[in-house]
Amino acid sequence: MLTITIPGRASYALAHLVLDYNGTLALDGELLPGVGEALVALAGSLELHVVTADTHGSVHRALAGLPCRVVVLDAGAQDEAKCALVESLGAGQCVAIGNGYNDARMLRAAALGIAVLQEEGTAVPALLAADIAVRSIQDALHLLRRPARLIASLRNA
Repeated sequence: MLTITIPGRASYALAHLVLDYNGTLALDGELLPGVGEALVALAGSLELHVVTADTHGSVHRALAGLPCRVVVLDAGAQDEAKCALVESLGAGQCVAIGNGYNDARMLRAAALGIAVLQEEGTAVPALLAADIAVRSIQDALHLLRRPARLIASLRNA
């Protein structure tokens, strides 16, 4: 469990981290540098869930041995499926990270939504649905390991 209190906003008791794969954790189906190590470090505090259409067919190979549950989605209504996953876990206990158009609903539903802007870009609906936007997945994962940085960006008091 990761507990974060943001002055003037909310207190979060986060149990789940829901992550998009392509464009967020991976580029062209390959896990980005440092992501595996960061996921291992966070697994002691959060249950990790990776959700993907697996466009490149590489998610199981790339995440083999890492402490996360992989959910491969069928084609169609992926935004609904991602949001439904967050809701099934208890949206108030979830932090979600994504970059795509189909991530906007899960970012909005989660207690804390983080949009990443990397080489693949970030869809404007995802950016607007997030609580915070960062320049990389490494930065996003680091925020969760150093929550005082989240407090500095999100405080309203």
